[in-house]
Amino acid sequence: MTRGHSAVSLTTPGPLDKVSHVTDNVHPEIVFRDDMTVELVKSSAQDADVIWAARVSTAGEQSLDDVNSDPKRAEGLINYLARERHGSPFEHTSMTFFISAPIFVFREFMRHRIASYNEESGRYRELRPVFYIPNKERKLVQIGKTGKYEFVDGTTEQYDVAISAMKESYTLCYANYKKMLDAGIAREVARAVLPVALYSSMYVTMNARALMNFLSLRTSRADSHFPSYPQREIEMVAEKMEEHFARLMPITYGAFQKSGRVAP
Repeated sequence: MTRGHSAVSLTTPGPLDKVSHVTDNVHPEIVFRDDMTVELVKSSAQDADVIWAARVSTAGEQSLDDVNSDPKRAEGLINYLARERHGSPFEHTSMTFFISAPIFVFREFMRHRIASYNEESGRYRELRPVFYIPNKERKLVQIGKTGKYEFVDGTTEQYDVAISAMKESYTLCYANYKKMLDAGIAREVARAVLPVALYSSMYVTMNARALMNFLSLRTSRADSHFPSYPQREIEMVAEKMEEHFARLMPITYGAFQKSGRVAP
């Protein structure tokens, strides 16, 4: 019998203006956001994919019925693969996400080279004036030395200073961007004045092994074998991606948790 194929689910990302945002009353075209958009666009990822890939070395090609015939054994195999860090079977999966986030988040994201990226272009389209401002829950003050520090809440005054400075800077930058475009200057030149807090959008495709590596580094969890201290904004993206991963591949996700959130 031949191997079955994972179902591919497909959704279309919604428009940017469907998320919560705040508009500048003085410059109504400018939008300020404090959230991140993460949508699962399509996937070919289930726990059975890992079992198929792992068992081919001993059992050859198998059907879906063969793989699902003994769920406990399948769970045991996935736990073993994760614990002993036999990672290649987890690569036979695929998840594509649509993400809208500030450019500075994408610059950290793209340090993860085991993924495929396509990002919105500032050369080929006029960029929308959507900028990031932290919400009041975002810790603003860093205490301690590099490599050994923590972030704590800022005062109301500090928050007001930060938000006022950001909005003032963004508004000026966008005005200069529009001034250059109106003068006939190329988009790829004019975009140089825009800040990294500008929202961009991209599609990113990762397999389960790559995603576990990403989550191990871009989330801060007490149960992690290797503690990580990511910037909060990329962690907001990672948390939403993790929700999709846990739903698509619950056994693999459970094994990831049991192994101290160490990628196999």
